[in-house]
This record gives sequence, structure tokens and C-alpha cells, in this order.
Amino acid sequence: MNLFDVYPLFDINIVKGKGCKVWDDKGQEYLDLYGGHAVISIGHCHPHYVEKVYGQLQQLGFYSNSVINTLQQQLATRLGKLCGYEDYQLFLINSGAEANENALKLASFTNGRTRVLSAEKAFHGRTSLAVEATHNPKIIAPINNNGHVTYLPINELEAWEAELAKGDVCACIVECVQGVGGCNLLTESFAQGLQAACKKYGTILICDEIQCGYGRTGRFFAHQWLGIRPDIITVAKGIANGFPMGGVLISPNFKPVYGQLGTTFGGNHLACAAALAVLDVMESEHLVENAHKVGSYIMERLKELQATEPHIVEVRGRGLMIGVVLDIPHKEVRNPLIYQEHCFTGCASTNILRILPPLCLTQAEADAFIERLKKVFASL
Repeated sequence: MNLFDVYPLFDINIVKGKGCKVWDDKGQEYLDLYGGHAVISIGHCHPHYVEKVYGQLQQLGFYSNSVINTLQQQLATRLGKLCGYEDYQLFLINSGAEANENALKLASFTNGRTRVLSAEKAFHGRTSLAVEATHNPKIIAPINNNGHVTYLPINELEAWEAELAKGDVCACIVECVQGVGGCNLLTESFAQGLQAACKKYGTILICDEIQCGYGRTGRFFAHQWLGIRPDIITVAKGIANGFPMGGVLISPNFKPVYGQLGTTFGGNHLACAAALAVLDVMESEHLVENAHKVGSYIMERLKELQATEPHIVEVRGRGLMIGVVLDIPHKEVRNPLIYQEHCFTGCASTNILRILPPLCLTQAEADAFIERLKKVFASL
């Protein structure tokens, strides 16, 4: 049997990782400024993480949600305290798409509506409702194209208010820093205005923090830069440092009903052990603060480079979620960065480098990235 060929692959076989570095099967070291789509939050193979996951695996890897799992409550308590949402409720699943799927479902259960407002260039996942809320017709199959979603430009509050005033909008779902869309930031005035309009018209506000959350922007959640408190928050990616896991943080205004939501694997013992280990490391190593400090430093270095490098059009983002907008296709920079300078980055659109390293990135590693990027530009 062959693999279903849907991924364009770099001809590199990564077999080992440590901190912000990975190695291929030939022993070549790479600086990892992408973290596997922003998934690696505390660094590859952190020893505390490895110890906790291994220890749990020796005790119990999985049992169903039909019995008590005290690790789930430990995670909810720790997460609530660390992120500032101790009064919210936590529902655990396996991925970001499932988190958004369940958030939208819960919103619809609550107000009985079916229409969703989503942003242009949004990415919310590939499952049924999540992909419909994603602004990319190439990945929305006909069976998912059910007319639930209206796409609107970010930061244009009047357009959102006009749709909300129609009184039929179930939920607004937004990324406070767009990921696949290219690290576009919501403004404070837009976010606060949208929250007020949602409250006025009985619409649920969902913040998709799957990529921009969990400390990546220098606060636990990206929306915390904007002075808002959404009804529902979705998380995944960095929550368990590579172990498949997602979560929905739900306002106390929502009352749970038996059977309303469900999952087989979500919140299993091994996943919870991984997620608790992540919180241990984030706290003990002050990784949220590090993301702010080192992210600000990289932004400064990139803007200095922009002053002398004509191919850099714009540098945008926050913390360790940075987009470098180019006037040339990103592959002309990204490919030599990987193959010649041995440094991984991500991309967005056709001309944006996306920088999403583990939150433990050091200033020295940031300098190494900038020097490698300079070499690539010099070779063009």
C-alpha cells in the first residue's frame, strides 16, 4: 500500500530533536524556526516531558471517558490558573479542528442559530464545520459547502456589525493573529467592538487560539493583548508539545448537558500527562515571557534587515508568531534556508515566511537565524 499523496514533501527525513534543533537521518543539524506548524511549544524532547509521558505510559495509557480521570481535572485546574480563566469549563478532544467543530456546535446548541461569521484568510481546520469556516474554497468539498458561513475582512467592524444586526448569526469565530492567513493582527478597537456587538445581538464569540495561543504571542492567549474575554476559546497545537490534543474553554454561562458533546480519545491519560508536563515547563522556564522577549528581539532584527534588504516588504506579528512578507515567492528564500543554511521556517500565501519556533528559543538562536537569512538574501 502507498501513502495517499496529499503532502508536498521536502526531501529530508527528520529523526531526532532537542530543544530548537532537529537532525535528519544523515546526521545534519537544523535550526527549527517552525516547530512543526507551531506544535512544539516547550522544545523537542524536553527531559521533563519525556519523563512524565513515559511514567504515565508505564501506569495507564488510555481508558474511556466513562470513568473518573483525575488527570483531566488537574489539567483544567492548572490551565485555568495559568491562563486566567479559572471560572471557565474545559472540554478535551484530539485536535484543533475538533476544538473548533465542538465550539461551533455548542454555540448552535445554545442560541439555535446556524449562520457563522468568519474572517477572510481564516483557517480553522479541515473537518465539516471547521473547514466551512476556513476561507479557502480549494479545501471545502461540496458536501461541506452548506452556506453556513459569511466571510468578512478583519478589522472592518462596520461590516461585521451589519451582519450581526440581522439577528441570525450563531457565532463569530476569529484568530486574533491569523496563522495560515499570514500573521495578520486584529486591532484592539475591532476586537472590543466585535465583542460588544456579539453581546448585543446574542451571538457567541469564539477565539481560535489554536496557533496563536498557549504563550506564543507573549501572553497566554493572543486575545489578552486586545482586552476582550470571548465566550469560547479553542486550543490545540502547543497544548501537549506534539501529542495529539485539543481543548475548548467554555464560559460558565454555558450549562453542560449529558451526551451533548463527546469523544473517544479526547482527554486520555497519556494526553493529559503530556499537557501537564507542558504547563510545568512553561511555568518553571517562564516560556510565555521568553516568547515576548525573544519574539520582540527577532522583530527588531528583521526590521533592521528590512531597511537594507529590498525583498522584505513588511514584518508583522507578535511574540514568536512572525510573518516576513516578501516581494518574491517564499520558496526562493525558504528552500535555500532549509537546504543550504539548514534552518526550517514555515510559509503563508505565496510570499510570506512564517516563523513559529518553540517558545524556548534563545536570543543566540535568533541571531543564528538572522545570519542565515542574510546569507540567503545575499545569494539571490
